[in-house]
Amino acid sequence: MSDGNIDLKAEARARAYSIPLDEIDLTDIELWRTETYWPYFERLRKEDPVHLHPPEQHEDGAYWSVTKYNDIMAVDTNHEAFSSEPSITIFDPKEDFVMPMFIAMDPPKHDVQRKTVSPIVSPHNLQILEPIIRERIQNTLDSLPINQPFDWVDKVSIELTTQMLATLFDFPWEDRRKLTRWSDIATAGPESGLFNSTDPDEADAQRKMELFECVDYFSRLWAERVAQPPKGDLISMLAHGEATKDMDRMEYLGNLILLIVGGNDTTRNSMTGSVLALNQNPDQYAKLKANPELVPSMVSETIRWQTPLAHMRRTATRDIELGGKTIKKGDKVVMWYASGNRDEEVIANPNDYIIDRERPRQHLSFGFGIHRCVGNRLAELQLKILWEEILVRFPTIKVVEEPKRVPSSFVKGYESMTVIIPSKN
Repeated sequence: MSDGNIDLKAEARARAYSIPLDEIDLTDIELWRTETYWPYFERLRKEDPVHLHPPEQHEDGAYWSVTKYNDIMAVDTNHEAFSSEPSITIFDPKEDFVMPMFIAMDPPKHDVQRKTVSPIVSPHNLQILEPIIRERIQNTLDSLPINQPFDWVDKVSIELTTQMLATLFDFPWEDRRKLTRWSDIATAGPESGLFNSTDPDEADAQRKMELFECVDYFSRLWAERVAQPPKGDLISMLAHGEATKDMDRMEYLGNLILLIVGGNDTTRNSMTGSVLALNQNPDQYAKLKANPELVPSMVSETIRWQTPLAHMRRTATRDIELGGKTIKKGDKVVMWYASGNRDEEVIANPNDYIIDRERPRQHLSFGFGIHRCVGNRLAELQLKILWEEILVRFPTIKVVEEPKRVPSSFVKGYESMTVIIPSKN
């Protein structure tokens, strides 16, 4: 880490503890681009763990930040009082562009739509997928340059997750990078650099245009699958499922974006985060190389440490008390998983990366309750196989410069990260 980064983090800590609580703005993109949000979360956990942000701070109005592990669990496991409708992010859906998706639905509709796609990640199907995942990871790792800098995000993290998504959708292989683009564009803000303009209205118009291209492409695949007997891919499951076969175009798009982002961002950013975490903690890297049986534990610790989706939002269905505060019906409630995963009262030494923790799967990254990540076991499987294959091939992977982080308070990830693999085993 450069000295400039140390200075930046010191400045952030000083500011986090000197400004009034009402001025803490967790949606400030700069905090996420520079990874300087930690002291703000720390202060809120200590002083105001259920904190109301004033309406003038965010374009869509006031919202509550919930930053402690047990309070987040209380919200996440109470879908009756804390609804996922109309949105799982701080932003409200635009009236002219509503994309219904089952993660932003309540029972019973949520349950039947989720049940339609869940067989793709059943234990039986994961057994079928495992050799395919391993072969692709082997081929990808074997193609990497040795002793030359390259972007790990592009060559490994994006490539592997996009291959996996193409398999789950039975999507045309040569077009698989379209899935990455649609995932990125769906969650990005105008400051991301992904749009032709930083003007919010122009970026929004471009997003709509590209997402309409997405649903048009997938509608052609839907028509193909409807005309065929049911198969084991996600589009066929949706096209033949009783609860999903009559979806309109926007609901189809909504569920596609959910499955693309869910299958892409989380795994991809944990794949990058694992390399970064081990570089920042060389003692843990040495521990892993000495004992490869720690890979499953390291995977869980990485998913906690990385927290690939920083938050999820709920909306109160009635007045309810949480952490000594009265949340009113209709209030937005944001569960900061990134903060809960660093809660000192629940997780010992939470800011440390410890690959042989006693309870490595004790984290919030997959959520809890009815909306717990449907593909969590697939994500863990991909990361486990990746590191099993890395350890037999490469003595080390070196991160050679500070990664470029996604400027988003929702997706906690990496745009690029330059690494060098000095040699093969």
